[in-house]
Amino acid sequence: MNKSTNKKNQRVASLPDGAVFIDKEYRPISEAKISMLDFGFTRSDATYDVAHVWQGAFFRLEDHLDRFFRSLERAQMSIDHDRDEVRDILIECVRLTGLRDVYVAMVCTRGLPSKTTRDPRQCVNRFYAYAVPFIWIATPDQRKNGMHMVIASIPRTPAKSVDPTVKNYNWRDMARGLFEAFERGGETVVMLDNNGFVNEGPGFNIFTVTNNKISTPSEGVLEGITRLAVINICEEEKIPFSLARITADELLDADEIFITSTAGGIMPVTRLNGHVLGNGAPGPLTEKIRTSYWDKHQETRYQTQVFYD
Repeated sequence: MNKSTNKKNQRVASLPDGAVFIDKEYRPISEAKISMLDFGFTRSDATYDVAHVWQGAFFRLEDHLDRFFRSLERAQMSIDHDRDEVRDILIECVRLTGLRDVYVAMVCTRGLPSKTTRDPRQCVNRFYAYAVPFIWIATPDQRKNGMHMVIASIPRTPAKSVDPTVKNYNWRDMARGLFEAFERGGETVVMLDNNGFVNEGPGFNIFTVTNNKISTPSEGVLEGITRLAVINICEEEKIPFSLARITADELLDADEIFITSTAGGIMPVTRLNGHVLGNGAPGPLTEKIRTSYWDKHQETRYQTQVFYD
């Protein structure tokens, strides 16, 4: 179990709406602002990561830090804080909110361009972090009874163009797909890649269950931390599992479908393109994985405790 406290700031937690670390200071979330000239805004030239705190402890924070610093390197960005400092900053943001269930982000933007050139190498990268009340990407009813998913006709931006393993804000394709899903009576969307294989959705990875075997796309997707948690659960509980290239037809023929995200954990899909999956309720393997996932939050090896005042 990782334990850390920030000794620089001993204020009583007083920011229940959220706290942000900006310009090397902790402030209310209402002061979370960046310049309109920052390339992170004008060009979506940024990388970030999101962790969550559940019942007063981060879940798999070290995995999120691994991915964030790997993304910085691949995006050719750097920040003034090392890993231990970033961990402390995140913990302090959470502590200042006083909340036990929290959505926590670390962000690096390319920064402001020079007044004389648009050369991104001349930008000073900017680091931000914030903590706000826990965000769910599905409603309570959707989490309980399942979501209606639509397969988008719009393909995902190719991985050769935008590396999906570097968490980013290039979501225009997924935004278009999501509006298409709404127009077709759906509640969420999954994208296909340019070769017609199942990819991912806005903020989540996708899994299928067919003949009691769980599969998830093997390439061209964000390597989600909740996705990793599911893979680990399958390995530990000896549930048949594979990383695979999944066709749209295979998705339509699946016995069960679920999606995974830091902002919601394991969420069932019970309708696809208007067709009911199974008996229209979350399937047994989906429920088993979901139960195991939340049980893992109580294991100290995955916890980073927040010590509140």
